[in-house]
Amino acid sequence: MAFVHGKDTVFKLDNSSGTLTDLSIYVTSAGLPREVDTHEVTAYGKSAKVYIAGLSDATIPLEGKWDATLDAHMNGIVGGVSRSWEWGPEGSATGKVKYSGECFLTSYESEAPVDGEVTWSADMQVTDTITRGTWP
Repeated sequence: MAFVHGKDTVFKLDNSSGTLTDLSIYVTSAGLPREVDTHEVTAYGKSAKVYIAGLSDATIPLEGKWDATLDAHMNGIVGGVSRSWEWGPEGSATGKVKYSGECFLTSYESEAPVDGEVTWSADMQVTDTITRGTWP
């Protein structure tokens, strides 16, 4: 098994001009939770429920350390049109796994506690399918 450390993770997201921008230096946590709807189709004569798979769904939660450059990027795309994204959980070296697709930035929040560092968090709703490939 080849386990990987999160320190090499890469995350890219379109800016307001539609240019894919590497935000990795601002991100401390990224994920890609996915789920698939199921629908019960049980008919008479069964003693256990029967299901079929439905539509898939995914979100992208992000967290990081606040920076004015990152804030301008996120503020410029919140609530707008769909944006391209790329996520490389093991880095962006040739042949490493890359997930990509389109998403909407549905929430962006900054937090500034009196006794700590300023942070940010965001949630994105993936739209359509996710592509799993490799970096060129």
